Amino acid sequence: MTKPSILDSILQKRWLTHLLFWVGLFVLFAVLAALNSGTIRPHLITYLAFLPAQMLAAYVLNYYQLPQLLYKKKYLLFGLSLALTIYVFSALGRICVVHIAEPYVRTDFVQESITEILSDTAYLFSVYFTSTYVYALIMLLIKAVKTRFEEKQRIERLEKEKITNELKFLKGQIQPHFLFNTLNNLYALTLSKSDLAPVVVLKLSDLLDFILYQGNQSAIPISKEIELIQGFIELETLRYGEKIAVDFNYNAADNNLQIPPLLLLPLVENAFKHGVSGSVEKAKIRIDLNVNPSHLNFEIYNTKPKSTAVKIQKGKGIGTANLQRQLALEYPNNHSFDIQETSEDYLVRLTVDLNTERND
Repeated sequence: MTKPSILDSILQKRWLTHLLFWVGLFVLFAVLAALNSGTIRPHLITYLAFLPAQMLAAYVLNYYQLPQLLYKKKYLLFGLSLALTIYVFSALGRICVVHIAEPYVRTDFVQESITEILSDTAYLFSVYFTSTYVYALIMLLIKAVKTRFEEKQRIERLEKEKITNELKFLKGQIQPHFLFNTLNNLYALTLSKSDLAPVVVLKLSDLLDFILYQGNQSAIPISKEIELIQGFIELETLRYGEKIAVDFNYNAADNNLQIPPLLLLPLVENAFKHGVSGSVEKAKIRIDLNVNPSHLNFEIYNTKPKSTAVKIQKGKGIGTANLQRQLALEYPNNHSFDIQETSEDYLVRLTVDLNTERND
């Protein structure tokens, strides 16, 4: 489990983020004022006395007036409430400055009474409104940015969960599809009372062990996928015997390079299904796999039975359709998938850019 960063730990504690917000802005404004006047003490006292009114204005605006009134379209109540609080908090701020701070920082002034402060509404709205609500507006901006960031994260998380669930669904379709086709092959052997049936059962058991227990992983070494393809070829060769010639060439620069499981098997399965079934002549299948740290290049070729008029539709069938969708989810815009078909043969070329980050 990843250890949370210091920033994440702070953000998880709301009281601490609010404390840092107020302390940080208080110090910042005091220092800026001191740089302008050359002394900091009077500014610290004045800003500290003004702070309660500014805090009340910030929290009432951001945690009540906006969410409970404006965002709920209670525009009249929001307008009346805002006008009232601007007057009250501006008056409170001026009272605190005049009666608490100024006696400590000034000696030659005539102190206004509370009545005089409350009655001078024009001065409160024109001068003290800005100072009272500056923190409220900064808080509003930070909350807007934070909300936008959290919403973006939420959408990305939901999108990632959607992709993960869809990939699980696609892999879940591949497994029964593969099992169905292999059981059909086994059924054909049992009908002919072939001695190969028990051997096929053992081979099938090994393949199913891989598919069930490793097929749900997000990634496996390329060597495992090669073993799976070899096992499937052996299984099909047992069934068809001399009716088929299979040439499987592979070259992996690193056997531990990670790829999604069952990425290539659907194409191999299709080559046998459409290239051998119904053929009266010796079928040919050629498989070339080259993998380096940057790219995976896979090419599979099969002849087509001349005795049948069946035409393989591009991109059709559970295996091919699922593979194309899986590639679009895991390697968006970072793969190429090309099918070339004639009346005599069928060729598929797949290239995947392994340098790009996958959508696991």
